[in-house]
Amino acid sequence: MMTTAELDRLNQQFERQSPKNILRWALDTYGESLAIVTSFQPSGMVILHLLSELKARPTVFTVDTGLLFPETYALMDEVEARFNLNLVRVRTGLSVAQQAQQFGDALWERDSGQCCQIRKVAPLDDALHGYGAWVTGLRRDQPGRASTPVIQWDKKHDMLKLSPLAMWDESAVWAHIHGYELPYNALHDRGYASIGCRPEVCTAPTSVGGDSRSGRWVNSAKTECGIHLSA
Repeated sequence: MMTTAELDRLNQQFERQSPKNILRWALDTYGESLAIVTSFQPSGMVILHLLSELKARPTVFTVDTGLLFPETYALMDEVEARFNLNLVRVRTGLSVAQQAQQFGDALWERDSGQCCQIRKVAPLDDALHGYGAWVTGLRRDQPGRASTPVIQWDKKHDMLKLSPLAMWDESAVWAHIHGYELPYNALHDRGYASIGCRPEVCTAPTSVGGDSRSGRWVNSAKTECGIHLSA
């Protein structure tokens, strides 16, 4: 575990570094003990591209809830082949049908928190066990994430957590995507700013005048699935 002083020193250093240099440091420091976690959102596409430029193939985890959009699955397949990813699709042991039998149909409509815990949070917690650090696509310009540090100690998983794009904003992410002609989810061109599971209560087009995550868990106070809580 890093001390607060060590984390502060690295954060001061990384604020002046490019995301690619931060990723290079993580790869050099943690090697095979480094995990990348992505849901193939725009920030994730930037990180995967930077890793390809570094000619690195760390383990890449993506959570497959069994309820993702067809466009998301298509993007996963395309990017896995394009970047020759060491991709692990993390799934719960409970199928959607089995979940319905145990908890009732459309659990996401009645208790989205429990549904996310079953299909996203718990499986990823298990997958990350044994790794020394993980990389996320969190950014400070995203709602509720203004204080995101580049590097922090993740108490929940007992490992380092890095957000190399923390200091970037949405325009910088899309400039990188378009500048390098990177693939992205086709749903972004149809008004979906943030893309999660297929049910409309989980993911809807962004509301007019709403923030980038206003289409997630519509008509609910929920703003996070739980993966980035209690870190």
